[in-house]
Amino acid sequence: MTSVTIITGGSRGIGAATARRLATAGHDLAIGYRRDHTAAKAVLADIEAAGRRGVAVPADTTDPDQVQRLFDAAADLGPLTGLVNNAGITSPIGPFTDLRPDDLRQVVDVNLIGYVLCAQQAARRMTSGGAIVNVSSAAATLGSPGEYIHYAAVKAATDTLTVGLAKELAPRGIRVNAVAPGIIRTDIHAVSGVPDRPDTAAGRIPLGRAGEPDEIAGAIAFLLGPDATYTTGAVLRIAGGL
Repeated sequence: MTSVTIITGGSRGIGAATARRLATAGHDLAIGYRRDHTAAKAVLADIEAAGRRGVAVPADTTDPDQVQRLFDAAADLGPLTGLVNNAGITSPIGPFTDLRPDDLRQVVDVNLIGYVLCAQQAARRMTSGGAIVNVSSAAATLGSPGEYIHYAAVKAATDTLTVGLAKELAPRGIRVNAVAPGIIRTDIHAVSGVPDRPDTAAGRIPLGRAGEPDEIAGAIAFLLGPDATYTTGAVLRIAGGL
């Protein structure tokens, strides 16, 4: 049976690395992305170079209609077997008292509501079983004081969503797990206003360095694959010891 997997936020960072990894593992892929058409085309080219089929769909995961359009496009590749809930955003790093309501709402909308909408579509469409991997964060248990407590709180909700969905969907043969990355070298740090954070934070990471997107992609591929058939409701921490 062909594996057909959707990756949200699939044009850059962890999502792009995961797309490339899954293509080499035999997955056909639907990539959701917001606005970077050039990056999405590059990922699509790599998927096709690996001998797999792919489609790239502009999609705001906070919009139910656009989420449905992404899943409809994936259906053209075949029955859905996997979802990687990866599209995420932070907001400017700073004290909790400086948090702006619009930044709070955007973080909740993208990182939680978007995950729920996509997981809901996946649960409806995975009629013969499947697997969902939610990208959480080590921040969920660290709290991110002085940085973005609200983001950490939303990632804690991601972990709870993972556990609840795993239990509800298990009778239907749908596994639900999460990965919890630490500080990974992606451009998400530029969005938070600290582009050099992977380097400046290295001293407080027990392994002494930031992680790479490929190191998260490998864990996601494992959780979607045949070696994880008895794994559901797990949150796999990949944070260099944080």
